[in-house]
Amino acid sequence: MWADNQRESRTGQSDGPRRRATIHDVAQLAGVSRQTVSRAVNDKGEIDPGTKERVLEVARLLDYRPSRFARGLVRKGTVTAGLVIPDLMNPFFPEVAAGVLEAAEQRGWQVVVWDSRTDDAREREALDVLSHQADAVVGYFKNEDEVLARQLGGVPLVLLERGPQQTRFAAVGIDAAVGVEQGIAHLVRAGHRRIGMLDGDRSVPGPRREAFLAQVHRHGLPVDDSWVVMCSEHSVAAGEAGMERLLDARPEVTAVFGFNDLIAVGGMRAARRAGRRVPDDLAVLGFDGLSLGELVEPALTTLHIDKRRLGRLAVEQVARLRAGEEPLRGADAWVVPELVVRDSA
Repeated sequence: MWADNQRESRTGQSDGPRRRATIHDVAQLAGVSRQTVSRAVNDKGEIDPGTKERVLEVARLLDYRPSRFARGLVRKGTVTAGLVIPDLMNPFFPEVAAGVLEAAEQRGWQVVVWDSRTDDAREREALDVLSHQADAVVGYFKNEDEVLARQLGGVPLVLLERGPQQTRFAAVGIDAAVGVEQGIAHLVRAGHRRIGMLDGDRSVPGPRREAFLAQVHRHGLPVDDSWVVMCSEHSVAAGEAGMERLLDARPEVTAVFGFNDLIAVGGMRAARRAGRRVPDDLAVLGFDGLSLGELVEPALTTLHIDKRRLGRLAVEQVARLRAGEEPLRGADAWVVPELVVRDSA
């Protein structure tokens, strides 16, 4: 969920991402063998101190990072995957993490989880640390491909919730367009002609908003900027505040699509405070399929995402990269939301 919706980057061009230095580069510049470089950087004995110092200086100069990924292939050691999650307080992401952990455990891998807290500095720190410590990285990143390639060097990377047209790296996407098509069609069949949205993509129109606008236009429904309200964060409180603004701007609205279930639940709370009965006066549709939606009253109609499958597919992508195979593409690299009809719409 985060920026919503492949490819390893390898380039040595001066105007593109810098290629990660290899043991061959260090050996060539230091005038020694690869075995000598390995002994120096791994602090093994049987090496002249002066030679070791020269090798380490060249390694620093080239920003050489011994690849745990490569060492694991040679030593048959445990694979370590880094998982970067933007917000562990949001119940969506722990379920994705659970899918990654389950699939990794089945392969005998270990996983290091990093909560970036949607903070740019913490994301850059995660990239720096994991480029040294992990054999592969899976996660949610706001940075562009060029930045990711430069930071991670040759470490295999799998991006979550980015589609094949949005990244050169391996990825697993969520097909928001298909999901939202189901949801809006359901609302239209129920007679709704004035549908608003509580959006959570604050920077640029994301896939969910684009899908929403495409579907309301397809059904010939009225829509302009006043029918879409931006929420400050992906939370219940932000959904409440967003619904208040939407009802002020468009009191005639009869159905609302929430960017995620947390925002949708907040929207229902605000609607009730405003004297709107859900679903009699105002239908509410969520997105994500959190278990929370079954606990609220009325139970939330939502576009359910198999979050654990999302995590398992990411691990499958890593396994393919490790084996030198092409990553999953096309329909195999997408998770399609499923409409779950409950009482709110």
